[in-house]
Order: sequence, then structure tokens, then C-alpha cells
Amino acid sequence: MQKRRRFIGWYLVSDYLSSLAAWYCLYMFRKVVIEAQPFHFSLPFQDNQFFAGLFIVPEIWLVLHYISGTYTDLYRKSRLQELVKTALILLLGTLFIFFALLLDDKVRRFTDYYLTFAVLYSAQFTFTFLGRIILLNRAKANLRSKRVAYNTLLIGGNQKATEIYEEFSAPKNSFGYKFAGYIRLNGETQNKVTEELKQLGNIKNLEQIVREHQIEEIIIAIESNEHHRLNDILNTLADKNVYIRIIPDMYDILSGTTKMNSIIGEAFIEIPPSLLSEWQRITKRWFDVINSVLALIFISPLLLYVAVRIKLTSRGPIFYTQERLGQYGTTFHIIKFRSMYTNAEQHGPMLTSDDDPRVTSVGKWIRKYRIDELPQFINVLKGEMSIVGPRAERRFFADQIVQHAPYYKHIFKVQPGITSLGMVKYGYASTVEEMVKRLKYDIIYMENMNIVMDFKIIIYTVLTVLYGRGK
Repeated sequence: MQKRRRFIGWYLVSDYLSSLAAWYCLYMFRKVVIEAQPFHFSLPFQDNQFFAGLFIVPEIWLVLHYISGTYTDLYRKSRLQELVKTALILLLGTLFIFFALLLDDKVRRFTDYYLTFAVLYSAQFTFTFLGRIILLNRAKANLRSKRVAYNTLLIGGNQKATEIYEEFSAPKNSFGYKFAGYIRLNGETQNKVTEELKQLGNIKNLEQIVREHQIEEIIIAIESNEHHRLNDILNTLADKNVYIRIIPDMYDILSGTTKMNSIIGEAFIEIPPSLLSEWQRITKRWFDVINSVLALIFISPLLLYVAVRIKLTSRGPIFYTQERLGQYGTTFHIIKFRSMYTNAEQHGPMLTSDDDPRVTSVGKWIRKYRIDELPQFINVLKGEMSIVGPRAERRFFADQIVQHAPYYKHIFKVQPGITSLGMVKYGYASTVEEMVKRLKYDIIYMENMNIVMDFKIIIYTVLTVLYGRGK
């Protein structure tokens, strides 16, 4: 893990130096070619515009690369995909820098603008990709030599599993898989997998195995007649931060679900731990942070008024914190305005209902307009929640939901939200059965997640608050 973090640092340094080199090339081109001063121009550090660019331009590039998800999961990057992505990001960045910093430069001919743009883009692409291809080649070498490796669990001990194990055990095809062991499905016969790998258990204790052995990759090798067990395995792993690869059969290949990131390795059905790409995840995070800050500033008078009302009308704290389940099943403490009397759950966890006697007079009002949820913007700023996402539940009720709907664990692939499609379409749930019905809308949201969808849900939530449709 430490080597992977260090590799990100080298990637950042490479991009930073590339931007400096490209900016210097552009400076020389402008002075020698456009301004036609090959022997009479000032030294670069005597030019204020050049010097200012040394501080501004590299930061612009690093921010753009960060937003695009460049500095995550570097050892899993495809060099060809990185080439295409780099070319696109650099094109967008060059357009921004050109119009923001270079368009007002004095030129002799209009075509000089085209030359300036072409030189900046060409220099930036050449230096950036040159540095990246060197680092990515180094990364591939580290994976093949297993100096960097992912703890990998093999599910199955059949012929398919043996073929995969033999292929990835070869030094040239290692791809960073470090097999911690395997899980037996049925009464597999003796083979290379059962002889050389440790049997870690069975499907029943899969969650424990992933946790204890810090598994990062799981390869599922099952026969066609065992596909009925696949749903159980995927539901068990749904809330785990692991990368799942499934060896496909011919039906999977023909249906188009099989992906291939390398022409050398095996073709897999790939299930990443997150439903969002890196640039989508980072964009959503920026969206959450900016809007949470603006919301807290805008509604601060309302927050102060509600806090005073709660303090004056009932004994107890203003805020109520409670442990909830977040992304990948991790726990955090959600922050809400207290809407119930203290010790409301002294007899155990209970869901609220209409005319709940535990709810205070102020609590009924703030719950109707969902004002009690507003302090959760603090959870968003802390990175524990998103503005839009499935509702965060307590483990007590989550365990009950799983018994009714095993696929419930899939919602842990994303961060919980202050509001959700389920809350907009269904509202609060007073029974576990109603929670299961609301779950359908959360799954629909996850399958259609994007910024536009988030905007629509926020608008409907605001209307719900204004019209007091909550309960």
C-alpha cells in the first residue's frame, strides 16, 4: 500500500514538471517565432507573464487531472486508455488556459493564435504522456515482479480455477495477484489450486475471510451449473470494498457483459467496488461540498431559530447523534435536530409512526418539513454522506431488511444521502416492510446516478419541504 501511495506522488511530480516544461517551450516559441526576437528577448525569469504562469498553470493542470480521477487506482490503469484520456483532458485544459491567459496577447497575424494553441497542446501532451508512460511501464514491471500486489481470493477449486491460477502464477502474467487462498464450493478434486493454496473456508464465512485477510480482489471461478450460487456470493460482497472478477461462460460472452482490459490476460466480467467512475465520484464530491457550504450559510438563521425552540420546549440536547451505516458498511454518527423526548428508545430501537407519542411538539413541526435533517450537511462536509443517496439506516434495521431483501447490501456501494429518490417517492417508513418497498427506488437511483438526477431529487425535496409533505 505504501508503494502505491508513493507512486501517486511520482505521478503528481511528473505532471507538475511536464506543465513547467510545456510552459517554457511556449514562452520560447512566442519570443523566437511569433515576436521574431531570436537574439533580443529577456531571460524567462525577467518576464512577469512567464513568471506568473509558473505559479498558475501547473496548479490548473493538477486540479484538472485530479477532477478527472487521474490520481487514483494507478496500478490498474491501461496504458492505451490513459493515452486517450490524457489527450482529451489536455485538450480541454489547453482550451481553458488559452482563453483565460493567452487570448489577449498581442500577435501580428490571427494565425498566430492557432500556432500558440497547437504548440501549447503539443508540448503539454508530449511531456505529460512521456512521463506517464515511463511510470506506467514501471508499474507494470512492479506488478509482474510482485513488488506490488493485491491480496486476492479465489472462489472455486475446479478446472476453471486451476487454469486461472496457473495463468496468473506465471511471472509474465502476474498482474499483481497475490493469492491468499481459495474458498471451496463443492467437493472439488485434487488439483494445483487445492494443493498449493490454503483453503480459507467456505461461502458461509466469506465476509470474515475478506476482513481478516484484507482481500482487495476476488476472482469467482464457478461452473455453469453453479450460477444459481452467484447471486448469493454477490449479495454477500455487495457492501465490501473489493474488486470482483467473474470468469464468464459462453452465454456471458455472447450477451456482451464480458470486459477485457488487456489482450494478454483473461477476459472477465468485472464488478468494481464503486458504481461511479473516478471523475463522477470527484465531481459529485465537489457538488456536495460546495452546495453544503452554501446551504449552511443560507439557512443559518433557520438553524439558530430551531435550536432555540428545541432548547426552550423540552429538556435535552439540541442535536441528536446516532450510529448509522455508511458506504461499504462502515459506521458513522449522523447529526440531526432532536425531535423526540430524551430516552425515547430506552426499550430498544423503534421506528416512528404517525402520532408517535415520543415526538415533541417542535419535533412534529420539524419532521413535517424535514428540518430535522438539515444538520446532516455537516456529515456531508465530513465526507460521511452525500446530499443525494440512499437513506442511512441503523444496523438493527439493516439486518432485518437483508432478511427480506438480500440485495439490500448493494446500496452500500454508494454514500448515503440527506435525501433520496426513495424519500421523495415514498417518504419515511414506519415498518421494515415499508423500508423494503422504499428500497426499490434507491436501487433505481443507483442504476441511474448522475448530477442531473441529483438536481431533480433536490428540487423535489425542496418542494416537499416547502409544502410540508414530510411526516
